[in-house]
Amino acid sequence: MTKLPHRSSEFQDIKHNHKICVAKALSRAKEVCHKNSVRFTDQRRRVLEIIWHSHKPILAYDILRKLRQEKDNAEPPTVYRALDFLLNNHLIHRIESLNAYIGCDYSGEQHISQFLICVACKQITEMEDEEVALLITQKALDNGLQAKHQTVEVMGLCPNCR
Repeated sequence: MTKLPHRSSEFQDIKHNHKICVAKALSRAKEVCHKNSVRFTDQRRRVLEIIWHSHKPILAYDILRKLRQEKDNAEPPTVYRALDFLLNNHLIHRIESLNAYIGCDYSGEQHISQFLICVACKQITEMEDEEVALLITQKALDNGLQAKHQTVEVMGLCPNCR
């Protein structure tokens, strides 16, 4: 079964309400943390909020720069601890090819996603296609590898940049 992108705003939906999507992401994160019995601290919330406000992949040092505009004493370890927490609770993704982070459209769920990345504007659409994931898993097994983790990043041009 293919789940098409939740984050349809990037490539299709020009009437996207950014404030609503950020509010939903923060609300969902609060629910996930409550369910997992972990603390959703102000620092973790703020890092997640910065990531979602970007709606594009954001580097850890860009997050740090934004935090330092609010608090002079923000340090890299603080940001990396928050990012690790958000990754471990499936609230964000690390885009390997860009060494950057993006909000997770399927937050709180462990899942295998594929990312469609526009090389021009850096917009990303997350999709969860089980057929693609199963095909990769099977092809890996055919080649003697039991896959433990998949990261699929497809680079191209979105409709707005073509």
